[in-house]
Amino acid sequence: MSVRARPISPHLQIYRWTVTMTMSILHRATGIANYAGMALFALWLVAAASGQEALNQVNLVYGSWFGQLVLFGFTWSLVHHMLGGLRHFVWDFTAMMEPGQREAMAWVTITGSVVLTLLIWTLFVWMA
Repeated sequence: MSVRARPISPHLQIYRWTVTMTMSILHRATGIANYAGMALFALWLVAAASGQEALNQVNLVYGSWFGQLVLFGFTWSLVHHMLGGLRHFVWDFTAMMEPGQREAMAWVTITGSVVLTLLIWTLFVWMA
């Protein structure tokens, strides 16, 4: 009795990479990143409640170039995850489900998250 070769499951070398695959991964990744960002926000709130000295220490770290970079990334993560959630909300009504529409919504989400993040940070710097 001969053993037949079993089919191999498809993998990333077989699939053609699409923007909707990227959006799925980014939506999960930004959800995880939002947990870390909220921990940073909670740390800032605890420092504010603890007194001026603790708040000054946290503000010193968050005000550094690296802290600003992390906060910028957290802002993008929040905006991108929110727009991804709105995209899923639209899909709940079975709208924008055609292949071309899905890709267009993915690009709008990516572009919108970058533009809104830059707008938020531009206003933040302008107001300060």
